[in-house]
Amino acid sequence: MDVDALTAIDVHAHVEIDGHGHRSLPDDFVEASAKYFGADHRTPGLAEIASYYRERTMAAVVFTVDIEASTGHPTLSNEDIAEAAAEHPDALIPFASVDPAKGKAGARRFRTLVEDRGMRGIKFHPSLQGFAPNDRSAYPLLEVAQELGVPALFHTGQTGIGAGLPGGGGIRLSLSNPMLLDDVAVDFPDLTIIMAHPSFPWQDEALAVATHKPKVYIDLSGWSPKYFPPQLVRYANTLLQDKVLFGSDFPLITPDRWLADFAQLEIKDHVRPKILKENAVKALGLKETR
Repeated sequence: MDVDALTAIDVHAHVEIDGHGHRSLPDDFVEASAKYFGADHRTPGLAEIASYYRERTMAAVVFTVDIEASTGHPTLSNEDIAEAAAEHPDALIPFASVDPAKGKAGARRFRTLVEDRGMRGIKFHPSLQGFAPNDRSAYPLLEVAQELGVPALFHTGQTGIGAGLPGGGGIRLSLSNPMLLDDVAVDFPDLTIIMAHPSFPWQDEALAVATHKPKVYIDLSGWSPKYFPPQLVRYANTLLQDKVLFGSDFPLITPDRWLADFAQLEIKDHVRPKILKENAVKALGLKETR
């Protein structure tokens, strides 16, 4: 990957369908999230995702979410994502997803995905996967991530998945309180942690953890920048200017929409390139030649 040539790195893009038409989420979850975001059901495949970002001289962190244990819905293949990233190394940065319920066997598989298949991190969605980040169920996976020097990306805050379904589809929002990640940052001090999204209704908690723990970042995906809470914008411009990352939540929110609204946000000129690329280069362990 020619990092120098990139205009931006999107650290949050979902792979929602495989080459056989299998979706990453059950149909009722897909419909609820599309309604919540006001989006259609379009689900681009990996080659199309790579082409989309390549046309914009961007790269994207791509992943699915393994929710097989909590829902019974078969997960998409991590190996397929790794293979696509190997075919499109200029545009795709692959993250694995392994359900914490898979225990030590899952941790062994994750190690193989990093060491043999080129995965560059791991994605968690506590509310969907049904675990609290500090309940130690994910610790075998996090031990591998810390040892191998790859980041862990955690969904935080409310989710549109399950919204409007009876009981929210059984999804417990409290599991994605960013304050739970403070314990993880203590127990894994050398692990890079990325907290995904403006963490409604816990934005201040997320800012506190990211300010206090040196290897904790915040990605700005899942929201149009015009809706960012004012304290998030203030911290992004000041104390957290080196720890805030561009993320879209593709395909539900596209980089085109996100960047158009970001251009209107009151962000200092010297901070914009940090958010769009420079901070991600550091957090993801990428290298620039210059």
